[in-house]
Amino acid sequence: MATEHDVLVAINYTGICGSDVHYWEHGAIGHFVVKEPMVLGHESAGTVVDIGNAVKSLAPGDRVALEPGYPCRHCGSCLAGRYNLCRNIVFAATPPHNGTLTGFWVAPSDFCYKLPDRVSLQEGALVEPLAVAVHIVKQARITAGASVVVMGAGPVGLLCAAVAKSFGAFQVVSVDVVQTKLDCAKEMGSTHTYLSQKLPAEDNAKTLLEQCDLGCGADVVIDASGAEASIQTSLHAVKMGGTFVQGGMGKPDINFPIMALCQKEVTVKGSFRYGPGDFKLAVELIANNSVDVKKLVTSIVAFQNADEAFKRAKAGQSLKILIAGPNEVVNNHV
Repeated sequence: MATEHDVLVAINYTGICGSDVHYWEHGAIGHFVVKEPMVLGHESAGTVVDIGNAVKSLAPGDRVALEPGYPCRHCGSCLAGRYNLCRNIVFAATPPHNGTLTGFWVAPSDFCYKLPDRVSLQEGALVEPLAVAVHIVKQARITAGASVVVMGAGPVGLLCAAVAKSFGAFQVVSVDVVQTKLDCAKEMGSTHTYLSQKLPAEDNAKTLLEQCDLGCGADVVIDASGAEASIQTSLHAVKMGGTFVQGGMGKPDINFPIMALCQKEVTVKGSFRYGPGDFKLAVELIANNSVDVKKLVTSIVAFQNADEAFKRAKAGQSLKILIAGPNEVVNNHV
């Protein structure tokens, strides 16, 4: 153990994220460059096997979801309660730090979240992407009865739609260019779906509003895609005085309709990872059946075949692939 406040966790399941695939394929994301061999993975759940002398909240045998970023706890951002913005954060699988796709992981005890008996370890591995969605939706400040459009129906987009519904949104519209993803959105609670069309952004937004009965615009639009055309459509689809949250990452610079942004007095927010309370709420949303993360899992791959999991993820064959192990008995999985 690094400190008396740490715990040692045996990893049972790890989900593959788009960033993992990007590092695996390209060796870099922006200015984060892999310069030496690095362990991937940051969406993990496991079993506590040992605890530091000062740990009171966990015991060996507890099943936990891991929050994979550890801030300095002392800078202005940390002291202001926004530790996700800490410049000195150590985040798993972000160069030069190794990730959680390993046998054992040492973590601060307060960044490990005990799973209730009714939450499986597989679901525990999906707490991390759900926490991302929780943070995005919190940024939007959704109120009961709101109309919400979520651009992009990948894992985070689907989870944003589900969280928005659980926060009280009456109308939740999922938008994507792939119909099968929209079919999944319906299963996860979206009230409407829209198959995005190859139209100018303003025309696409107009068609979206008409088809989904959104009147003059949605109260909140969340972009979970990072695609330039999606962001442009978003700012035309949000109502006067509405809120737009950028959750997906794409090109470093894009063109967007600044006139629509200004004339509508749109509130625009970015969203980065997760902050205080987001992981805890994510666990509770799974535990009380508000969000069914199991619907995202399309395959489970044995640890020794992890390379196959990354190939499938790159090919876009699955919404979410879990790698089981190495501390997990795998039956009937690839």
